[in-house]
Order: sequence, then structure tokens, then C-alpha cells
Amino acid sequence: MSALLDLLDVTGGPSDTWRGRGSGPEGKRAYGGQLVAQALAAAARTVESAKLPTTLHLQFLRGGDAGQPIDYRVQRVFDGRTAASRRVEAVQNERLLATATVSFAAALPGPDHGHRASMPDDPAALPRTGPAGPAPSMPLDELDIRVVDDTEGGQFVRRLWWRTTVELPDDPLVHTLIAVYVTDVYLIDPALQVHGHSMRSRSHRSGTTDSSVWFHRAVHADQWNLLECRSPAAARGRGVVTASLVGRDGAVVATLVQEGLIAAREPVSPG
Repeated sequence: MSALLDLLDVTGGPSDTWRGRGSGPEGKRAYGGQLVAQALAAAARTVESAKLPTTLHLQFLRGGDAGQPIDYRVQRVFDGRTAASRRVEAVQNERLLATATVSFAAALPGPDHGHRASMPDDPAALPRTGPAGPAPSMPLDELDIRVVDDTEGGQFVRRLWWRTTVELPDDPLVHTLIAVYVTDVYLIDPALQVHGHSMRSRSHRSGTTDSSVWFHRAVHADQWNLLECRSPAAARGRGVVTASLVGRDGAVVATLVQEGLIAAREPVSPG
């Protein structure tokens, strides 16, 4: 079985409680993207398949252990004819790690916009860089990631091209889970890059505090996708990053917003 698909699978338990496996290494901080994807997977297990995710809002409360499983407690908030809502708590060893709300809806006819006339790069011609920093818990042999940072015009824009390199089932939820998992990697980093810093340099305490995603169209994780992100504002040790997830055909398939901690580290006193 694909290591990536295994990471995003959750197993059922009593009273709408689901368990997601750890990805390791044990003792290290759990990867936020895996927690977001597993929370979404758990919520989706309680909703009929015709209703796909439309919004996800997750607040990180404390870090988890990457080597340990996480339990997801799902509360069925609302079930309507075309829409549903779920609340999820992520718990590890009785410690609450995160809370999330997820909305689902069946597709309905309506206005349609959000298509790009042209794309900025040919991803196949870019070097295969991997993520913008170390990612030991990600099965990088199953993901092709190519990052390009653009500072033209005095602004910092990160373009992250990605696709899976393994065969995927024809299930739109699986492709959405992979997108949520991949696009979280170093997503708050542009808020530091604006000031010439990075998460990789560890010059600041950094990490995601809130993550929101709006899903517009079907994601095709086995085709090229572009995550284009920038930071519009930062203050009080927090920064915000906004991003568009764009399919290879130029259609905007999701909109993402993250808030993260980017606080300066206190200098160590001598002696």
C-alpha cells in the first residue's frame, strides 16, 4: 500500500471516534498537514459521499508527538438535504491538540469563475527541489515537489508545484486529503521570507496556529498543481499567509489562509 495513502487513512472506533497513525520520527513534533488531513478524513467518514468538503477551519492548540497515533472525535453538528457540518477534536494521550469545523455540501448549479488565462511556469522544466526545508515525516518518494521563490517587484511570492508519483484511486475525497496534506508544508514560511528570514534557519519561533481552506473544485493530486502564496500582513509575533491552489488547467480549486507564530527568539544570556 502507498505510504502516503496509509498516512491519510483513519480507522473507526466507538461513538464517531477515529484514529490516525503517526508518521514519525517519535519524539519530534507532529506535522500539521497530516493532522489537518486526518481530521478532514475523520469528519468525512460520517457524511454521505455525495456531500464533499466545502470549508475547513482548524485551530492548533498544542504540538503532538509525530510517532504516536492521534484520535479524532467527531460531533455531528448538522445534517441537511444538501449540506452537513461537523466538529472535530484531535486528541493524543488525552491532550487536546486541535479543534476543527468542517462543512460539506452537494454540488449545485450556479455562477462559476476563477480561471487563469496562463500559468507562470512549466513545472516539468523546473528542478525537483522537494519542500522548502526538512520534512522527515513526509513520504517524499511518492511526491514530486518543485519550489520557486519570486521577489520581482519587491514582493515575495512562493510558487510550489506538486503532484503525486503513485497511482491513486478515483475518489475525489482522497485527492482532496492529499492536497490538504501537501499544501501545509512550510506554508507559513513566506511571512518570514518577506523579512529575509525562514523557518528553516530557526531564527524565529514559528508554526501554524490557525488553518482555513475553502474548496471550490475537484483536485487532481496525480496531476500538476500550483500553490501560489504570499503574506499580506504580520504583527505582534503573528503572520498571515494567503494562497491559491491552482490546477494545471488554470482553474482555482481551493483558497487557503493560515495564521502562524513568527516570534523572535529571546537572546540567550551569557553564563
